[in-house]
Amino acid sequence: MKSKLIVNIALHLLLARLKQTIVAAVGVTFGIAMFIALVSFMNGLNDLLDDLMLNRTPHVLLYNEVKPSETQPLDLSQQYKDNMNFINSIKPKDRGKSIYNSKKIIHNLKQDKRIIDVAPKVVASVLFNSGTIEIAGFINGIDLIAEDKLFKISDYIKEGVVTDLEQNNSIIIGKGLADKMMLTKGDIIKVSSSNGDLAALKIVGISELGISEIDNVMSYSSLETAQKLLGEPTNYITDIQINLFDKESAPKVAKELHQEFNLDTIDYVAANAQFETGSTIRGIISYSVGIVLLIVAGFGIYNILNMMIYEKMDSIAILKATGFSGSDVKWIFITLSVIIGFTGGIFGLLFGYIFSSIIDVIPFETSSLPNLKTYPINYSPVFYLIGILFALFTTIISGLFPALKASKVDPVEIIRGK
Repeated sequence: MKSKLIVNIALHLLLARLKQTIVAAVGVTFGIAMFIALVSFMNGLNDLLDDLMLNRTPHVLLYNEVKPSETQPLDLSQQYKDNMNFINSIKPKDRGKSIYNSKKIIHNLKQDKRIIDVAPKVVASVLFNSGTIEIAGFINGIDLIAEDKLFKISDYIKEGVVTDLEQNNSIIIGKGLADKMMLTKGDIIKVSSSNGDLAALKIVGISELGISEIDNVMSYSSLETAQKLLGEPTNYITDIQINLFDKESAPKVAKELHQEFNLDTIDYVAANAQFETGSTIRGIISYSVGIVLLIVAGFGIYNILNMMIYEKMDSIAILKATGFSGSDVKWIFITLSVIIGFTGGIFGLLFGYIFSSIIDVIPFETSSLPNLKTYPINYSPVFYLIGILFALFTTIISGLFPALKASKVDPVEIIRGK
């Protein structure tokens, strides 16, 4: 009963200072709305970049890094350096990129319940030739089904379909490469491998990832075509790509697989460390700006409640003289701030959603990001939950100090002073 009375008194005080109450609520509304719109946009942008980079990167990659043999003849010479002369021009011996016993490794990996699927790949450095134009690039020989399942490469093929690579001696080239060499679907492109072999491949598709550094040099073929181009057998594999059900466990799994198969491994976190840093910084900036807006709104509420106390000293004195304790008065003003925060927060969520929806339909087309038609927005409910909780937290803290001051008002001194 008493709590209901406290709420009624708080509402009466709010209505008595309606203009100031509206100003305080509008401050919270604006802060929450801008927080929602900003965080939704920044996280939408991060999601877009994740799709372009992180989702094109395997969670764990197994490969043989190009490096010299760990034991060199020069190391053995130290024990005989006083008795013999050694030639110092030692040449490193590369162990090769091919993964030994790759088919058995892939079979074992597919039995691991932590792994979604495995996509083997052959990466070949080549020279693309068309007329007098010669461009250095790469051919990714892929397992069509596994690659499309894990990395959705079909989404980035603008002409043709990925299954066209099942044709013998076929290739899908990047749009940047096609534009530079004036090639279209159906044309023939000559490819020179690193061992000097020359092959004529039919272009069955054009891909466009939206990152010029990749579209200018990268192409796709089937595993068999890449192996044939390099003059290698069907068990020749240079990379084994792995995606996990638990993406966050990638660093741990990479270490385990390195020890188990004696192969070099890299997880997506290490491979995209700089990119992840940029995403983290953008997130910190967006949250910081939103929180600053709410803190500014909180100062507005503090000032309004503070002024209300000075103007309502008589009312506070009467309340305390009629039996309301200091704690009751404190809760009246805390209730004031909660009502302002909750009302402003709800309207803030509504306007934040409206602003986000408006941004989401604004046209944004660029040749570098062909899949993007409007500005990206993330409508995660988490942002709205954070917004309303922080609005309540800010307003309660802002109202707490004036409420404590009001609870200490001595009614005798106020009445005597009058």
